[in-house]
Amino acid sequence: MTEPNATLRAVRISMLLSQDDFAKALREAGARAGDRVDASKRLVQRWESGAITVPSPRYARALETVTGMPIDSLGFAAAAMARVTNDGAGGHDVHPSTEGVAAPGPGPTPQASPRANYSGVWLSRYEYFSSGRESSFVAQHYVVILQHGNRLTVRSLPEASTNPNSPLSMDLTVDGNVITGSWVEQTATDGYYRGARYHGAIQMLVEPTGTRMAGKWVGFGKDMDVNTGPWELRLQDASTNQTTLAKYSRRPE
Repeated sequence: MTEPNATLRAVRISMLLSQDDFAKALREAGARAGDRVDASKRLVQRWESGAITVPSPRYARALETVTGMPIDSLGFAAAAMARVTNDGAGGHDVHPSTEGVAAPGPGPTPQASPRANYSGVWLSRYEYFSSGRESSFVAQHYVVILQHGNRLTVRSLPEASTNPNSPLSMDLTVDGNVITGSWVEQTATDGYYRGARYHGAIQMLVEPTGTRMAGKWVGFGKDMDVNTGPWELRLQDASTNQTTLAKYSRRPE
Protein backbone atom coordinates (compact mmCIF):
# COMPACT_ATOMS: atom_id res chain seq x y z
CA MET A 1 0.00 0.00 0.00
CA THR A 2 1.31 3.45 -0.88
CA GLU A 3 0.96 6.36 1.50
CA PRO A 4 -0.52 9.54 -0.03
CA ASN A 5 1.63 12.68 0.03
CA ALA A 6 -0.75 14.82 2.08
CA THR A 7 1.93 17.48 2.59
CA LEU A 8 2.35 18.26 -1.10
CA ARG A 9 -1.42 18.29 -1.60
CA ALA A 10 -1.85 20.71 1.33
CA VAL A 11 0.84 23.03 -0.06
CA ARG A 12 -0.79 23.04 -3.50
CA ILE A 13 -4.24 23.74 -2.08
CA SER A 14 -2.85 26.54 0.12
CA MET A 15 -1.54 28.15 -3.10
CA LEU A 16 -5.10 28.00 -4.52
CA LEU A 17 -3.89 25.97 -7.49
CA SER A 18 -5.66 23.09 -9.20
CA GLN A 19 -3.57 20.09 -10.22
CA ASP A 20 -3.62 21.42 -13.80
CA ASP A 21 -2.52 24.88 -12.69
CA PHE A 22 0.19 23.41 -10.48
CA ALA A 23 1.55 21.36 -13.38
CA LYS A 24 1.55 24.46 -15.61
CA ALA A 25 3.47 26.43 -12.97
CA LEU A 26 6.05 23.63 -12.80
CA ARG A 27 6.49 23.63 -16.57
CA GLU A 28 6.97 27.41 -16.57
CA ALA A 29 9.50 27.22 -13.72
CA GLY A 30 11.43 24.56 -15.59
CA ALA A 31 11.47 26.63 -18.78
CA ARG A 32 12.82 29.66 -16.93
CA ALA A 33 15.60 27.54 -15.47
CA GLY A 34 16.43 25.87 -18.79
CA ASP A 35 15.09 22.48 -17.63
CA ARG A 36 12.68 20.36 -19.65
CA VAL A 37 9.88 19.73 -17.16
CA ASP A 38 6.94 17.90 -18.76
CA ALA A 39 4.69 18.08 -15.72
CA SER A 40 1.05 17.15 -16.17
CA LYS A 41 -2.07 16.80 -14.05
CA ARG A 42 -1.51 13.02 -14.08
CA LEU A 43 2.02 13.46 -12.70
CA VAL A 44 0.77 15.68 -9.86
CA GLN A 45 -1.88 13.06 -9.08
CA ARG A 46 0.78 10.34 -8.91
CA TRP A 47 2.91 12.44 -6.53
CA GLU A 48 -0.04 13.19 -4.28
CA SER A 49 -1.27 9.59 -4.27
CA GLY A 50 2.19 8.34 -3.28
CA ALA A 51 2.68 6.36 -6.50
CA ILE A 52 5.88 8.37 -7.07
CA THR A 53 7.85 8.94 -3.89
CA VAL A 54 11.05 10.55 -5.23
CA PRO A 55 10.99 13.27 -7.93
CA SER A 56 14.01 13.46 -10.19
CA PRO A 57 16.37 16.45 -9.80
CA ARG A 58 14.88 18.67 -12.51
CA TYR A 59 11.38 18.18 -11.08
CA ALA A 60 12.66 18.77 -7.55
CA ARG A 61 14.12 22.10 -8.63
CA ALA A 62 10.82 23.11 -10.22
CA LEU A 63 8.89 22.07 -7.10
CA GLU A 64 11.17 24.17 -4.91
CA THR A 65 10.82 27.17 -7.22
CA VAL A 66 7.02 27.01 -7.40
CA THR A 67 6.34 26.29 -3.73
CA GLY A 68 9.29 28.19 -2.23
CA MET A 69 9.89 25.24 0.08
CA PRO A 70 12.82 22.78 0.28
CA ILE A 71 12.07 19.48 -1.43
CA ASP A 72 12.55 17.59 1.84
CA SER A 73 9.67 19.61 3.32
CA LEU A 74 7.19 18.58 0.63
CA GLY A 75 6.41 15.09 1.91
CA PHE A 76 8.53 13.01 -0.47
CA ALA A 77 10.36 9.92 0.76
CA ALA A 78 14.13 9.64 0.35
CA ALA A 79 14.16 13.28 -0.67
CA ALA A 80 17.93 13.46 -0.37
CA MET A 81 18.08 11.89 -3.84
CA ALA A 82 16.53 15.05 -5.21
CA ARG A 83 19.59 17.01 -4.14
CA VAL A 84 21.56 15.46 -7.02
CA THR A 85 22.76 18.31 -9.19
CA ASN A 86 22.43 16.48 -12.49
CA ASP A 87 19.70 14.41 -14.10
CA GLY A 88 21.25 11.02 -13.37
CA ALA A 89 19.77 8.25 -11.25
CA GLY A 90 16.87 8.90 -8.94
CA GLY A 91 13.16 9.29 -9.49
CA HIS A 92 10.75 7.88 -12.05
CA ASP A 93 8.91 10.96 -13.27
CA VAL A 94 10.97 11.83 -16.32
CA HIS A 95 8.65 11.79 -19.33
CA PRO A 96 9.84 11.07 -22.89
CA SER A 97 11.42 14.16 -24.40
CA THR A 98 9.31 16.18 -26.84
CA GLU A 99 10.67 16.52 -30.32
CA GLY A 100 11.08 19.99 -31.73
CA VAL A 101 11.93 21.63 -28.41
CA ALA A 102 15.15 23.56 -28.79
CA ALA A 103 17.82 23.18 -26.13
CA PRO A 104 18.42 26.36 -24.10
CA GLY A 105 21.33 28.43 -25.28
CA PRO A 106 24.16 29.54 -23.03
CA GLY A 107 23.32 32.52 -20.87
CA PRO A 108 25.54 35.28 -19.52
CA THR A 109 28.10 34.22 -16.97
CA PRO A 110 27.34 35.91 -13.61
CA GLN A 111 30.12 37.60 -11.71
CA ALA A 112 31.55 35.89 -8.67
CA SER A 113 29.45 36.36 -5.55
CA PRO A 114 30.72 36.80 -1.99
CA ARG A 115 29.01 33.51 -1.03
CA ALA A 116 28.56 30.48 -3.23
CA ASN A 117 24.98 29.81 -2.13
CA TYR A 118 22.44 31.93 -0.27
CA SER A 119 20.03 29.13 0.62
CA GLY A 120 18.95 29.17 4.26
CA VAL A 121 16.72 30.95 6.74
CA TRP A 122 17.03 34.74 6.79
CA LEU A 123 15.41 37.53 8.80
CA SER A 124 13.74 40.01 6.46
CA ARG A 125 13.24 43.56 7.75
CA TYR A 126 11.81 46.53 5.89
CA GLU A 127 10.53 49.99 6.84
CA TYR A 128 7.48 51.76 5.45
CA PHE A 129 5.47 54.92 6.08
CA SER A 130 1.73 54.67 6.67
CA SER A 131 0.01 57.82 5.40
CA GLY A 132 -3.22 56.84 7.13
CA ARG A 133 -1.50 56.60 10.51
CA GLU A 134 1.11 59.27 9.74
CA SER A 135 3.91 57.17 11.16
CA SER A 136 6.72 54.84 10.09
CA PHE A 137 6.64 51.11 10.84
CA VAL A 138 8.96 48.11 10.63
CA ALA A 139 7.84 44.70 9.32
CA GLN A 140 9.84 41.53 9.89
CA HIS A 141 9.53 38.01 8.51
CA TYR A 142 11.58 34.86 8.84
CA VAL A 143 11.99 33.68 5.25
CA VAL A 144 13.51 30.65 3.57
CA ILE A 145 15.73 31.33 0.55
CA LEU A 146 16.33 28.62 -2.04
CA GLN A 147 18.94 29.16 -4.73
CA HIS A 148 19.04 27.54 -8.16
CA GLY A 149 21.85 28.94 -10.28
CA ASN A 150 21.61 32.73 -10.09
CA ARG A 151 17.94 32.73 -9.06
CA LEU A 152 16.69 33.10 -5.50
CA THR A 153 13.19 32.11 -4.39
CA VAL A 154 12.15 33.74 -1.11
CA ARG A 155 9.08 32.69 0.89
CA SER A 156 8.09 33.61 4.44
CA LEU A 157 7.63 30.78 6.92
CA PRO A 158 4.23 30.09 8.52
CA GLU A 159 3.37 32.35 11.46
CA ALA A 160 6.78 34.03 11.04
CA SER A 161 5.91 37.72 10.66
CA THR A 162 5.41 40.69 12.96
CA ASN A 163 2.08 41.25 11.19
CA PRO A 164 0.30 37.88 11.54
CA ASN A 165 -1.02 36.16 8.41
CA SER A 166 0.88 38.44 6.02
CA PRO A 167 2.86 36.07 3.77
CA LEU A 168 5.78 37.56 1.87
CA SER A 169 7.49 36.30 -1.29
CA MET A 170 10.34 37.51 -3.49
CA ASP A 171 11.82 36.34 -6.77
CA LEU A 172 15.39 37.57 -7.13
CA THR A 173 18.37 37.34 -9.45
CA VAL A 174 22.02 37.37 -8.35
CA ASP A 175 24.59 39.29 -10.39
CA GLY A 176 27.86 39.43 -8.47
CA ASN A 177 27.07 41.21 -5.23
CA VAL A 178 23.88 42.79 -6.65
CA ILE A 179 20.47 41.28 -5.90
CA THR A 180 17.54 42.47 -8.05
CA GLY A 181 13.95 41.35 -8.32
CA SER A 182 10.36 41.71 -7.18
CA TRP A 183 8.41 41.29 -3.94
CA VAL A 184 4.78 40.54 -3.04
CA GLU A 185 3.04 40.74 0.32
CA GLN A 186 -0.53 39.68 1.03
CA THR A 187 -1.71 41.55 4.13
CA ALA A 188 -3.93 39.96 6.75
CA THR A 189 -7.68 40.19 6.15
CA ASP A 190 -8.23 41.23 9.77
CA GLY A 191 -5.33 43.71 9.82
CA TYR A 192 -5.10 47.44 9.15
CA TYR A 193 -4.81 46.96 5.37
CA ARG A 194 -7.68 44.43 5.26
CA GLY A 195 -6.17 41.84 2.96
CA ALA A 196 -4.70 44.25 0.40
CA ARG A 197 -2.01 42.82 -1.88
CA TYR A 198 1.08 44.97 -2.34
CA HIS A 199 3.97 44.36 -4.72
CA GLY A 200 6.94 46.13 -6.20
CA ALA A 201 10.63 45.99 -7.05
CA ILE A 202 13.70 45.60 -4.87
CA GLN A 203 17.47 45.92 -5.25
CA MET A 204 20.05 45.05 -2.63
CA LEU A 205 23.81 44.71 -2.25
CA VAL A 206 25.40 41.71 -0.53
CA GLU A 207 28.04 42.42 2.09
CA PRO A 208 31.45 40.69 1.64
CA THR A 209 30.58 38.19 4.39
CA GLY A 210 27.58 37.01 2.36
CA THR A 211 25.40 37.05 5.47
CA ARG A 212 23.59 40.37 4.96
CA MET A 213 21.77 41.95 2.03
CA ALA A 214 20.68 45.59 2.22
CA GLY A 215 19.03 47.97 -0.20
CA LYS A 216 15.76 49.64 -1.15
CA TRP A 217 12.25 48.59 -2.09
CA VAL A 218 9.86 50.43 -4.40
CA GLY A 219 6.10 50.02 -4.41
CA PHE A 220 2.79 51.83 -4.85
CA GLY A 221 0.51 53.24 -2.17
CA LYS A 222 -3.24 53.61 -1.80
CA ASP A 223 -3.14 57.20 -3.11
CA MET A 224 -1.54 56.22 -6.44
CA ASP A 225 1.87 57.33 -5.27
CA VAL A 226 5.18 55.47 -5.47
CA ASN A 227 6.85 54.74 -2.13
CA THR A 228 10.28 53.48 -1.18
CA GLY A 229 12.21 52.49 1.91
CA PRO A 230 15.09 50.40 3.28
CA TRP A 231 15.04 46.60 3.22
CA GLU A 232 17.58 44.13 4.58
CA LEU A 233 17.96 40.38 5.04
CA ARG A 234 20.26 38.80 7.63
CA LEU A 235 21.25 35.15 7.58
CA GLN A 236 20.02 33.17 10.58
CA ASP A 237 20.83 29.59 9.58
CA ALA A 238 22.28 28.09 6.38
CA SER A 239 20.22 24.92 6.87
CA THR A 240 16.80 24.39 5.26
CA ASN A 241 15.93 21.06 6.90
CA GLN A 242 12.59 20.51 8.59
CA THR A 243 13.96 21.02 12.10
CA THR A 244 15.38 24.44 11.18
CA LEU A 245 12.21 25.57 9.40
CA ALA A 246 10.11 24.53 12.39
CA LYS A 247 12.42 26.49 14.70
CA TYR A 248 11.86 29.73 12.77
CA SER A 249 8.14 29.27 12.04
CA ARG A 250 7.33 31.84 14.70
CA ARG A 251 6.95 35.56 15.08
CA PRO A 252 10.32 37.42 15.04
CA GLU A 253 11.26 38.99 18.35
